[in-house]
Amino acid sequence: MVPERESGRIERTLAGATATATGRPRVRLDQPRPPRRRILPEWDPEAFGRLSERIARFLGTGRFIVWMTIVIILWVVWNVSAPRDLRFDEYPFIFLTLMLSLQASYAAPLILLAQNRQDDRDRVNLEQDRKQNERSMADTEYLTREIAALRIGLGEVATRDWIRSELQDIVKELDGRHDGHGVFPTVAAERSRGRDADDR
Repeated sequence: MVPERESGRIERTLAGATATATGRPRVRLDQPRPPRRRILPEWDPEAFGRLSERIARFLGTGRFIVWMTIVIILWVVWNVSAPRDLRFDEYPFIFLTLMLSLQASYAAPLILLAQNRQDDRDRVNLEQDRKQNERSMADTEYLTREIAALRIGLGEVATRDWIRSELQDIVKELDGRHDGHGVFPTVAAERSRGRDADDR
C-alpha cells in the first residue's frame, strides 16, 4: 500500500514539473472543459435558415409586390399632399430611397441563403435518387440473369410435345418389329389421337 502512495506522489510531482516547465496549466482529460465565454451572440443556424426561407418565399409572392406598391404610393401621396409640418420625406424622397435600398440589401442575402439551402436539399435528393436508381439497376440485372437461367433450364425440361413425339417413334419402331401387326389396336390409337387433339 505504501509503495502505491509513493508512486502516486511521484507521478503527481512529475506532472507538476512538466506543467511548470512548459508554463501551461495541467489539463484534466477525465473532465469536460468549462464552456468558453463568447463575445458574439449565438444562434441556431437551422432556425435562421428556416426564417430566411420563409422571408424569401414571401418576397417572391404577388402579395408582397402589392403591399410594397401600396406602401410606396401612400408614402409618396402623404409626403406630397400632407401639410408641410407633417411631411417626413420631402420631394426627392431620399428617405424612401434609403428604405428601399435597405430592404433590397437585406432581401438579396436572405434569398441567396434560401437558395443555398434549397441547393443542399436538391443535392441530397439527387444523391438518394442516384442510389435508388443503382439499386433498381442491380435488381433488374439480377432478375434478367434469373430469367435467362430459367429459360436455359426450361430448354432442358421435357415438354409434352417432345414426350409425344418420342412415344410415337417408339410405337412406330415396335410396329416395324412385329411385321405389320400393331402393338395397340386401331381403336385405341384413334382414341389417343382424339385425346391429343383435345389436349391441344
